[in-house]
Amino acid sequence: MLVKICGITSIEVANQAIEAGADLIGFVFANSKREIGVAQAEKISREIPKHVKKVGVFVNESLDVVQSISKTVGLDYVQLHGDESPAYCAAVSVQVIKAFQIQQKEDLRKLDAYDVAYFLLDSPAGKYRGGNGEPFDWSLVKDAPNLSSQFLLAGGLRPDNIQLAIKEVQPTGVDVSSGVETDGVKDPNKIKAFITEAKKER
Repeated sequence: MLVKICGITSIEVANQAIEAGADLIGFVFANSKREIGVAQAEKISREIPKHVKKVGVFVNESLDVVQSISKTVGLDYVQLHGDESPAYCAAVSVQVIKAFQIQQKEDLRKLDAYDVAYFLLDSPAGKYRGGNGEPFDWSLVKDAPNLSSQFLLAGGLRPDNIQLAIKEVQPTGVDVSSGVETDGVKDPNKIKAFITEAKKER
């Protein structure tokens, strides 16, 4: 089970996530309380071992900016949370994770137009696109015939519900941010508990 810890803003938290077994580390380059500057992300990126993949999160950003930040920071994936078109995704120079907000079963039809490394299925937007800490109705994606096997589950995941989420949805990986925070700050104990639960043998 792949685990992505998103909203990383310091090398300390990045190391905590990596030591706990994270497979992917997420930097948010979009309007968010977890937004990070390019210089800081690049500094953290230099310390991340090769086997841990670096993901940059963007929302309706210009392709030039995405490409520039991707190169500067050394991103392995770009995660797109906006209204980016299939053509836009195809033009990105690194692998793409395309996020979709799932409110009803029909939302899954949008995935058919995209050819990306992973889909990310997330909760409907609150103040920001993603990172709102609320799960969506997992039954909407259960046994969906057009759902690629390569997808990540996000939205309201926590150490106490991650096993149920994996059992219900059977994703390729899971993505968490607020679910491993205490008072808006990444909590090393919650990070460790989340990754341990997500990677338990079933």
